[in-house]
Amino acid sequence: MTEDNLIKVGMADLNVASGGAVLKTTGLGSCVGLTLFDPDRTVAGMAHIMLPSSEIAREGQLNIAKYADTAIPELLRRLLELGANKRRLVAKLAGGAQMFAFAGGGDSMRIGPRNVESTKLALGSMGIPIVAEDTGGNFGRTVELNSQSGIFVIRSVQHGVKEI
Repeated sequence: MTEDNLIKVGMADLNVASGGAVLKTTGLGSCVGLTLFDPDRTVAGMAHIMLPSSEIAREGQLNIAKYADTAIPELLRRLLELGANKRRLVAKLAGGAQMFAFAGGGDSMRIGPRNVESTKLALGSMGIPIVAEDTGGNFGRTVELNSQSGIFVIRSVQHGVKEI
């Protein structure tokens, strides 16, 4: 793989790819790396979701890529612009780790699990099936999605490399 067909997706960012380009995001702890893929059109999208809901947004200009409830509709919109068919889209996700142990375990500290839950709710409401996931645990991940094959590669220091 060359650098010119690698599309980096930053934290609280999203992007789409086609023609065999690879989408990659690093540093997934409690964040969720969501990918959508249309196997017939070989178009793919990735979002690096930091938080479950934009209702808690405090920033002046809303970063729609940061929240599950706003990133997923935007990712879908961009994929449809590239010619994807919503009925063919499949989702894969990784991340949503509980990176730190907290005494008391209040809901506000369960960012990783809540990110996974809200991502699944949003996908479910759009009728997009989740075909594979590698979520939870207490370790970070780096993920890549090939826009040609739909292969989702997950790397972590603790668990090596796996493809789903």
